[in-house]
Amino acid sequence: MAGYVLGIDQSTQGTKALLFDENGTLLFREDLLHRQIVNDKGWVEHDPEEIYQNVVQVAKNLLGKSGIDKAGIRTLGISNQRETAVAWDRATGRPLSIAIVWQCARASGICEAIKEQDDLIRDCTGLPLSPYFSAAKFAWILQNVDAARECARREELCCGTIDSWLIYKLTKGKVFKTDYSNASRTQLFDIRKLTWNSELCELFGIPMSALAEVCDSDSYFAETDLDGYLKAPIPICGVLGDSHGALFGQGCHEPGMVKATYGTGTSIMLNVGEEYIRSRHGLAASLAWKIGGKVNYVLEGNINYTGAVISWMKDDMHLIASPQEAEEQACRANPADEAVLVPGFTGLSAPWWKDDARAVLAGMSRLTGKAEVIKAGLESIAYQIVDVLQAMTQDYGKSIVELRVDGGATRNGYLMQFQSDLLCAAVCVAENEELSGIGAAYLAGITAGIYDKREIFSRQSFTRFENQMDEKVRVRRLRLWRKAVEMVLNEVP
Repeated sequence: MAGYVLGIDQSTQGTKALLFDENGTLLFREDLLHRQIVNDKGWVEHDPEEIYQNVVQVAKNLLGKSGIDKAGIRTLGISNQRETAVAWDRATGRPLSIAIVWQCARASGICEAIKEQDDLIRDCTGLPLSPYFSAAKFAWILQNVDAARECARREELCCGTIDSWLIYKLTKGKVFKTDYSNASRTQLFDIRKLTWNSELCELFGIPMSALAEVCDSDSYFAETDLDGYLKAPIPICGVLGDSHGALFGQGCHEPGMVKATYGTGTSIMLNVGEEYIRSRHGLAASLAWKIGGKVNYVLEGNINYTGAVISWMKDDMHLIASPQEAEEQACRANPADEAVLVPGFTGLSAPWWKDDARAVLAGMSRLTGKAEVIKAGLESIAYQIVDVLQAMTQDYGKSIVELRVDGGATRNGYLMQFQSDLLCAAVCVAENEELSGIGAAYLAGITAGIYDKREIFSRQSFTRFENQMDEKVRVRRLRLWRKAVEMVLNEVP
């Protein structure tokens, strides 16, 4: 039976609604931004109610624009920003605090207090102890919000990531669920036993009753009528964290395939198959998904500031008027300039994990000007990704010959060519940049019987970048980058 698939991609900066036809063709897209709430301490927050209202509104905008019969929508897939922590009252559905965004490091003290348990945490969850993940954020809420503690006492507390918050709201409080990909990023989930870990919950002070039911990524999660907008409810049949959605949407379904999503930050993910591999080089091990009753594991490196560097250059430094201008300026810059930006604005994440790091602009000369600084900002994105991929190669034991990429920054030809040059490997840019939402929507469509998996992924197309950089130049550029990183790592706060 033919029909349409609706995809919701709830990301850090905003929410996208995507409409696909029975062949998996993206027909329409609509976007809504939400507020980025940053205080003088550098805490990063979102309003969860605003996010939910935007999800409903952007879907309405999309379907209104499309002109299709709403009765033709067969299923909904959701991809979401991960690690962002929401706490709400199960009885009323009201948030108990503002959502703490994945970028926010306010829970550093909580991690510092239990740092001797790092090996236990890493062995169980695959994740290095860090305020980046949800567990420490939930703990911070419980330690600092009286209403959250009262809800916990009454066993009415819900601690969830954005996917479970949306499922709860979209079902009018009837369903509190998450999927394996999102659960594996909380730092409370045993990724080998595939269950919430009571010892870790006790360590972080989080009641297990506050955590969502964990379901396969291709489950029949629930039904929603989009707050009454649809005449009849539709099933939510695919849920994936945004990076996992991009991995699935890129067609990286086999071991050895790797992708990078260039968003506000960047997730680099390597599918390692059905066997868990613990990283020895500063990466995280997570679940890619559980689909068809089987899990796939990944090695992953997360970078805080990639696309956010472009936003910083535009909104804070006023070096560019638009993201598109960054490419123009970089191409205009002196190619021999060796200025290097290490964007440790809120610490360095994988593979370094230095929460108190600060940004550095190194190697400037008298001839370094605006264009050269912009070039350094763009190049910092590629350098960070190379560091993660080299750590992956060490853990996995095999070299990477192709990197599949998606996200807004992949439209920047200068950055994509520079990425290929540094890697000395092919960089393949997906024709559609919204791979997180596409992955979740395709999964929902496959689950609902609308799509054939092999057929739909056979239609993928890519723009390919190949290395053009002289080896001596590459070696020197990487040496200068690592020298600058060492300055950041060795800095005493």
